[in-house]
Amino acid sequence: MVPRSRGWRARARGGTVRPVTTRTGQAAPGTGGRVSAGILLYRRRGGRLEVLLAHPGGPFHAKRDLGNWSIPKGEPAPGEDLATAARREFEEETGVRLPSGSPLSLGSTRQKGGKLVWAWALEGDLDETGARSNTFEMEWPPGSGQLHAFPEIDRVAWFEPGEARRRIKEAQAVFVDRLEAQFEGS
Repeated sequence: MVPRSRGWRARARGGTVRPVTTRTGQAAPGTGGRVSAGILLYRRRGGRLEVLLAHPGGPFHAKRDLGNWSIPKGEPAPGEDLATAARREFEEETGVRLPSGSPLSLGSTRQKGGKLVWAWALEGDLDETGARSNTFEMEWPPGSGQLHAFPEIDRVAWFEPGEARRRIKEAQAVFVDRLEAQFEGS
């Protein structure tokens, strides 16, 4: 897993990243600070589109469902191409190697907390029972002094677009819309 870093922002063209921090490590004014990149894996079953979403792990998300799922994503390493970071993060968070092929750009969206999320769609299949996420450590319960390891993603599942929009974070629903529009236009 690449250490999480703040202060990188994608350029609209080319998927390259450039630093947007001051010398003190603070996000430069107006940049929003954090950037993530992810893959929206999709498949067609019985003529219907399905997308793979990930549910965040850890005790804070254990009982949350609707509006809490996400595309598998994460922050790029300094200087890392966003599309490369999206592929790496997908594989780290699911334990599954992505199929080769050119991903379709779904653009970006800004989440409520200010994070800018870039996404690409790629056709493939995945047995959700075989997905295994990387882990993170945190003190739990708070104030106990005990560190516990939790998966970054506790499960993945396939959803048709309508259900995916109910499950995914509100700001990320646009990725499902954009993917669906690609199929309607073809």
